[in-house]
Amino acid sequence: MIRSSSWRPVSLDRVPAPLTGIRVVELAAVGPVPFAGMVLADLGADVVRVDRLPGMDPYAIGPLGGGGPLGRGRRSVAVDLRDPAGADVVRRLVGDTDVLLEGFRPGVAERLGLGPDVLTADNPRLVYARMTGYGQDGPLAGEAGHDLTYLAYTGVLHAIGEAGRRPVPPLNVVGDFGGGGMVLIAGVLAALLERERSGLGQVVDAAMTEGAAYLSTMIRAAYSAGNWRDERGANLLDGGAPHYRCYETSDGRWVAVAALEPPFWTALLETLGLGDADLPSPSDLHLWPELHALLEGIFATRTRDEWAALFVGVDACVAPVLSLAEAPEHPQALARRAYVQVGDALVPTPAPRLARTPPGADAASGPEPGRDTTAVLVELGIGTEAVERLRSAGVIA
Repeated sequence: MIRSSSWRPVSLDRVPAPLTGIRVVELAAVGPVPFAGMVLADLGADVVRVDRLPGMDPYAIGPLGGGGPLGRGRRSVAVDLRDPAGADVVRRLVGDTDVLLEGFRPGVAERLGLGPDVLTADNPRLVYARMTGYGQDGPLAGEAGHDLTYLAYTGVLHAIGEAGRRPVPPLNVVGDFGGGGMVLIAGVLAALLERERSGLGQVVDAAMTEGAAYLSTMIRAAYSAGNWRDERGANLLDGGAPHYRCYETSDGRWVAVAALEPPFWTALLETLGLGDADLPSPSDLHLWPELHALLEGIFATRTRDEWAALFVGVDACVAPVLSLAEAPEHPQALARRAYVQVGDALVPTPAPRLARTPPGADAASGPEPGRDTTAVLVELGIGTEAVERLRSAGVIA
């Protein structure tokens, strides 16, 4: 069996990655900012992460911060940004950088002397990318929050979950990484492209509330048109429809049924032995409970894997619900080498795939904070004696 971890990135010596030559400074944060730094690094950018001094921020490095696979492809400098000398180090670092990733609450960067007015005055070509929960202004701008908090304000969280039960957090992929990190990356790439015309950088103001709401555009449009009920588990795509939901199997596992279009629904019924049955149409919402009960009873008669085997090659859009452990071993994932080993973790390979200039994932996990401080500062033209003075003063580590 081909292991998914056998995937290797294309050598950048032979094929430069898309963002080769782009320099990025990432101010250490959690969630969407390190995710954006990871994607930009996978695409070939030279990313330097500015970490806090050891012990100053227990959340910045770890599963949610820049540690592990999420922090791959970076170099790290550790700087005390609260010290004016430390802020000056960052200003020098950003002086000839293309992109700055910043995820502080509004006003913090300005108080540190690292706001966009200061840094873009020194470097007019800088793309200053800001990531917050609520945006740079408005009554909630300064409030704390996490992915779940931001989703609560968008209507998206209200729409996810079973009828009559509590809203379900969709992990943190919708706010942090979808509405946050991916939207931030889109803004960065758009600003870099526009810079080729104007010669000027600009501020990218990305907010997780707005990004998550943006992802829900189709649902919002359906709601406005009267085709979506403002309640959970009552609609076509939220588990309310009998032909778009998960069903428990005899072994306590699940299959996902997504037979939305008539040909798929027909194939589903035929495979279940119901091809000749006089069944109500799933387009009639009033008959959904009847169809739910029928399909629940049928899927409860076999195991998940028995159903999966039965539907192989059948265009009914029925799939086994795989666990995190199982997904990398599925034949499709193995054939596409869809996962790569980074440090101790098996994680998804970079996406999307580019035919001529493919991205690649660094095989090493994120660096320890400050690992590259001396090397990076020397590259900036700061002499080794000056570096040692900064270290002795507790400005860097």
